Amino acid sequence: MLDLRRLHLLREFSARGTIAATAHALGYTPSAVSQQLAALERETGVALLDRSPRGAELTDAGRLLVLQAEEILALVEAAESIIAEQSDVALGVVTVTAFPTAAVAFAPLLAPPLRRHEGMQLVLRQTLLATGTQKVRSREVDVALVDDWSGQHPGRGPDSGLRHVHLLRDPLVLAVPEGHALSDPERPVVLENLLGESWIVAPEGERSRSGTDRLLAEVGGLPGAAWEFEGLGTILSLVSRGIGIAAVPALAMVGAPAGLAYRRLPASAPERHVYAVLRPASLRRPAVQVTLSALRDAARQVEELLSSTAEGPV
Repeated sequence: MLDLRRLHLLREFSARGTIAATAHALGYTPSAVSQQLAALERETGVALLDRSPRGAELTDAGRLLVLQAEEILALVEAAESIIAEQSDVALGVVTVTAFPTAAVAFAPLLAPPLRRHEGMQLVLRQTLLATGTQKVRSREVDVALVDDWSGQHPGRGPDSGLRHVHLLRDPLVLAVPEGHALSDPERPVVLENLLGESWIVAPEGERSRSGTDRLLAEVGGLPGAAWEFEGLGTILSLVSRGIGIAAVPALAMVGAPAGLAYRRLPASAPERHVYAVLRPASLRRPAVQVTLSALRDAARQVEELLSSTAEGPV
């Protein structure tokens, strides 16, 4: 009989390309991954990996088994969900991963409603990289909170096999130090006038940086003296100290340091959308259903908070 954990390892190896990357993603040592894949080869009686001094790659038999593993693992999860569906109580552990600003905003709103369900446990993890969708697909987590700047529903592309539930829209807002001329909510925000300011931005390649670049592209782009720092928390901390101004997703206002004022930007300013990503089969689990409902309620509360925090005419 084939071991499901080893099938999962083989599938992860197929997705990540190397034993080292597979081990790092799943928290194993490369030696342990290699040993488990060798054991799977003994179970099947065929070579699944073509090993060489330069690394390893799947054989034809390995690729065929990966395709079957996808179906097998999905069927196992569906069966588990059907059994769990028979319970009237939301039991079990639900693992959620989120990008940092979403984790900060949602965590305090999720805990109280989920705590009311006896036997329910939520594990919320932050991820700095855009790997949430991959973690859902590989069954490392049950739900991922992901952001999308494209304006196109992500479930219509390569990730169409997953369920994408829209939670909220997250527009860019202008963050300025308290006492700055632009902290006056009666003063209009004119993009052309912002080019003379000292800007603090994320490094090129970061998702939030693309929003700032798009915002200022129509008025000539960022001034040459823009400062680059990693992390929205760091950027807002510097703004609060009067170092400069920044355009940040509104979600970053939650849990931000004191000493900041936020202004709405023109309706044409870029915005991102936040989605909960799940595997369709997992939606039958009561614990996942309860978590998704709590996420939707939390998203409504977050949107109300964001709309009341950013002030003034544009």
